[in-house]
Amino acid sequence: MGSCAAAWVGVLAFWTGLWMAARMYPSEYDWRYMTISSLVYPDRNPDGYRWAWRGLILCALGGLCWTTVMLRDSRRDGTARRRVGILVLGIGYLCMVSCAWLPAWFPGIPRGHDLLALLSFIGLCIGIVWLTFEVTERAGAADHRLHAGLLAAVPLLPILMAIMTQAYISRARPDLPWVGLVWRTRGAPVYLSFAFWEWTTCVVFSAYTVSLCLVTMLIWSIASATAVPAARRITRRYR
Repeated sequence: MGSCAAAWVGVLAFWTGLWMAARMYPSEYDWRYMTISSLVYPDRNPDGYRWAWRGLILCALGGLCWTTVMLRDSRRDGTARRRVGILVLGIGYLCMVSCAWLPAWFPGIPRGHDLLALLSFIGLCIGIVWLTFEVTERAGAADHRLHAGLLAAVPLLPILMAIMTQAYISRARPDLPWVGLVWRTRGAPVYLSFAFWEWTTCVVFSAYTVSLCLVTMLIWSIASATAVPAARRITRRYR
């Protein structure tokens, strides 16, 4: 229960930090046309970037706490396939928290922050999809594999939309610069904005994180409730 609470607090801290960073942005911040990176760099958001980093770090620490406990429980339950998703998810959170410190420790690494941010995103994406499939399949019967696959594929939809819109813009709208407030001035549709799909992905990932916390906690509670009576019966049998 404590690890789930840490993950929930992390998600709350993530959105609180970004909200405060957006409020302290030196100019107007329109999330539909402005990416999250605009909030986390000191040269773009000198007064609010610390809020964004605090939110990211607390979110990553909460996720690490949650995945560590899940990894311990999965080893005890013997669910090897689920351990893969948990491990990848934990690596994603580790890369997220390292984004704040590693470039400062090793300034000689070119674009170290960008590399860690990319690895964090890949780890979180694969981990959430994998874990969602495994948890959904375990909660249902064998014929629920299709349902588990569809549910696990939902987090990939905004990512796919971002890729498709960028491919369309590069061919049909080469006149548009990188996404920004100029898009709004030119009347560009919101659904073509990379920033829109980036924020949508964060919303979906946050919702799935909270849901996975609830489901894994419920599965663990049911497993513990059934394991205790079984252990008592075995103990009485050998007395």
